[in-house]
Amino acid sequence: MKRVFFSLFFIGLLHADVLIHELEAKSSQKSGYDIYYKYCSMCHGKQREGISAPPLLPSFIKRMSDERLRDIIKNSLPQTLMPKFDFLSDGEVAKIIAYLRSPAKNIRWTKEDIKKSKVAFNNPKKNLGIKNIENITLVVERGANRVWVMENEKVLDRFSFVNVHGGLKYTLDGKNFYVPTRDGWIGHYSLEHGRVEHKIRACVNLRNISLSRDGKYLFATCLLPQMVVVFDRANLVPVKTQKVQGKISALYELYSKDEAVFTLRNKPELYRVDTKTLEFKKFPLDKPIEDFFIDPFEEYIIGTTRHGKDLRVYEIDSLKEVFHAPMEGMPHLFSATYWYKDGKFYFATPHLRRPFITVWQMYDWKLVKKIDVGGDGFFVKTHPMSDFLWVDNGSDELVLVDKSSFALKKIVPRKGKRYIHTEFSGDGKYAYLSIYESDGDLLVWQTDTFKELKDYSANVPVGKYNFINKNRKFYPRLFGLSLFKEKCWGCHHQTAMAFGPPFAAIAKKRTRDEMIAQILDPKNMYKHLGYKRNSMPAFKLSPKELQSITDYIMSFKDK
Repeated sequence: MKRVFFSLFFIGLLHADVLIHELEAKSSQKSGYDIYYKYCSMCHGKQREGISAPPLLPSFIKRMSDERLRDIIKNSLPQTLMPKFDFLSDGEVAKIIAYLRSPAKNIRWTKEDIKKSKVAFNNPKKNLGIKNIENITLVVERGANRVWVMENEKVLDRFSFVNVHGGLKYTLDGKNFYVPTRDGWIGHYSLEHGRVEHKIRACVNLRNISLSRDGKYLFATCLLPQMVVVFDRANLVPVKTQKVQGKISALYELYSKDEAVFTLRNKPELYRVDTKTLEFKKFPLDKPIEDFFIDPFEEYIIGTTRHGKDLRVYEIDSLKEVFHAPMEGMPHLFSATYWYKDGKFYFATPHLRRPFITVWQMYDWKLVKKIDVGGDGFFVKTHPMSDFLWVDNGSDELVLVDKSSFALKKIVPRKGKRYIHTEFSGDGKYAYLSIYESDGDLLVWQTDTFKELKDYSANVPVGKYNFINKNRKFYPRLFGLSLFKEKCWGCHHQTAMAFGPPFAAIAKKRTRDEMIAQILDPKNMYKHLGYKRNSMPAFKLSPKELQSITDYIMSFKDK
């Protein structure tokens, strides 16, 4: 009897072994897509586009090693709903990874998909107690998938937004802002109501968002699929999708007219968008523009060609090239900063994977200085209330570059922890610094003294977005603050009476043309303005300087 039992047991083992080999053989015949579809597509999408879980396209996982992906598939991720797939063989996991690395083809995301993705929230309204919208600064805490709303040194609100990366945009009335994610979601936060109102998914892989100057439309540029989606801004309903044959660099709005522009990174083409009629027009260029910004007075496009071998400047209206200079290392033009000094306008930019920044004079268009900052940084920032450029160099050092002498001094905000990106409050009194670590910090400093006022613990804090400093519309006004400090504050105060009338009173009484006439020719203008005598000297200012100082004066009209 025992012999029969052991014989049957042995035969059973043989059958089980044969069955396992048959299953393994069948499994080995399955493609990576078949295995992915069975176990992963419910959350990550049939096209790897991401549904309840993040997208698994090559552009999203390129920084993850195969070993890291294998560990995630087998053992899951802590604090997520992803299950463990530890029962999959090493061969099956390898096939899934190979499929995830394969190029994305024919990714679809239709207008109907966009509409169906919309989610409305009904969280309780709350009063944030905002005193001055111009000093509102948004902070992206990437490691925690959160956005902070700050005013001066205080945190007014924090809210979660999955896969938040950067590129937040305010409406010009200061009542709302919009949060984009790399995987195509756009959230609408009401500063009046202190809450996220709704969100919608524009596409699978989003490049950036922009708003028309009248605030009616929101534009989302997409890399997957390649298109621009136009939304009714107030309710995030898609009104148009425009297919584009190429990789969009970024779309930027103009404030001087109802127009937006974007270029393609892989084709020598520029598009103009009429933000009233939503008409798209294509124009040829001599070379593709990989990255660009629009100058503060909206007359020029400053861009770099593919691989960053040169800097090119084009007139916006004619698209005629007016300046061309070779350069070493691709500039990070999106992170450029601007300032005015002694009658000249400047910008500075870091260079990717290069240990220097460069300083350029605008409008006369020339390289002023190449400055070694000791490492490969990503951001450079300044404000009229600071005498320095604030630069990160990939280490724990904050590099301060004197805007007059270009001399350097260095501060270490947190020893051994990487510092990145400074932003300033609208009035420039506060500086916000990110300590770019999972056990990092958001530091609030007094700009002029470098005194630390607050230290907030933060998980990989990165971009910070002040209402004034992140809107090109206000750049001339910031130049005007520098002009005021150079030429006006001996006689004028912004809101109080001094030797001359305060700017607040001038803004209420005078038109812009009257201000300009008084600045240029006070001898012949003072009587027209009702003054009994003139004690103001004439100032020979350029049209850009006049726009800057009058923009600054007009900012005090309601103060």
